[in-house]
Formats: sequence, C-alpha cells, structure tokens
Amino acid sequence: MRIRATVAAVTGALALSALAVPAAQAAGNSVSGVTFSSVVINSGKNIVVGASAQVTISATYTVTHPSSVSLSSFASGPMLYRGTSVTSPTDVVFGDEPGTCTASSSTVAKCTAKIEFRPAGSAEVDLTDAQAGAWKVGALAIDDSGNDKWQGDLGTKNVQRLSKLTVNAAPEPVKKGKTVTVTGALTRANWDNAKYQGYTGQSVKLQFRKKGSTTYTTLKTVKTDSSGNLKTTTTATADGYFRYSFAGTTTTPAVSAGGDYVDVQ
Repeated sequence: MRIRATVAAVTGALALSALAVPAAQAAGNSVSGVTFSSVVINSGKNIVVGASAQVTISATYTVTHPSSVSLSSFASGPMLYRGTSVTSPTDVVFGDEPGTCTASSSTVAKCTAKIEFRPAGSAEVDLTDAQAGAWKVGALAIDDSGNDKWQGDLGTKNVQRLSKLTVNAAPEPVKKGKTVTVTGALTRANWDNAKYQGYTGQSVKLQFRKKGSTTYTTLKTVKTDSSGNLKTTTTATADGYFRYSFAGTTTTPAVSAGGDYVDVQ
C-alpha cells in the first residue's frame, strides 16, 4: 500500500509524502502536549469504496494544545491505520491536505478534514482487497520544525468493498400456485483489478412484498455459489415484488436488490 503521510511541515501545513514509519518523538518536542479527541470519521458511517472511483470522506476532530504552543505553529490531521501501534502501523491512510482548525479557546480548536481512498482504478492506489475491514482511527500533529505527535486508538472504522445485488423472478405472469424461479447475483468491488466479482458462499435472504404493502417478508435464505450467483424457487401466491437482501459483513456493506414485480393470475 502507498502510505500517504508526512515528516515535513511547510508554512504550518502537512506536506504529504511517502512515509514508511513515523519518526520517533524527540526530546523537547513542541507538539508533544497536543492531544486529539472527538474524532468522527464519515459522520460515524462505514466507508464504502467502489472498484475504481476515488472516495473522499469528511472528518471532524478536536485538538487540545498547551497555551504555550500556538495553533498556527503546527498542522494536524486524522488518519486510519492498521497494526498494533500507531507509531509502527502496517497500513496508513491520511488526507491529501491537513485539517482546518478554528480556535474555540486559547488551548482548544475544532477541526475538519478530508481523507481520500483510492482503489486500483484510480490514478494513485491506496487500497487492496486484503485491506478491507476494520481500521483504527488516529491523528497526527506536526510543527514547522518537523516535530510530531502521533495519537492512536481514537476509534475504529470499517472500510468496505462496495456491493451490488440483482434479482429476476420468472415467469411473469404466472398462475397462482405455480413455481416462480428467482435468480440473481451478489458482487463486490475488487480493489486489485478495478472490477466487480462474485461474493461467494454468502447467505442472502429471498424476500417478498405483496402488492399494496410496504413491508418485505423473508421467505428463505439462499447461499451464493462460487461465482456469486443466486437461484431458488418459491410458490406464486399473490401479485407482488421479489428481492434478494444481503445483511453485509465487516468487509462488505449490506445491500438489497430492487424488487422485481410478478403478476399472479
């Protein structure tokens, strides 16, 4: 993974460049007393990334700093990382630009930032399939001299591969009491090749909504095959809509197909 981070500050802004391991905090570090809190990534929602397009999410956070350290003397930003420690992560994603902070007192600032996520189809690549799932939340402060402060364990966030689900119920129309065959496919983004591929071995619910109703009822649970395909049969009882619904996993968001209407005669 290309780690986007910084070890240098230019006019108080994070200069985002490749960084393999965070620099150790030196004695006399002017930002060592800076702390982060109330970090909210993507309004608390999971981060869902498709096969090729860059996804940019927003973040908010609070910075507390010593009164002797001016807010304008350092830059800051949130991050997502994987690994046992924020100072020795296996993967890190930062925003391309530092956060924007507004002082609410002489020692506290409220900040906003953006973080970009890029799969294989984008100009720069941050994500691989293996990196889908749970990430930890952290933040970084860095001053004009390159002194830094890394803070981890500020929360967790799932970064997920966008999922798609289709459905087709046939025949249509169908006589009451006859068999309806319902097919479909569950696919998800492949961050390695910028395509969508079948999500195999997943439990998916077949649901039915009677004409005039707003509620779907689960008829049965079906598993996707080795290509992510779904196929099952049910009995035609009334006019209505069939759909498949997937509950989601840590790596893949929940998704429901649009209902396919069947006219029962």
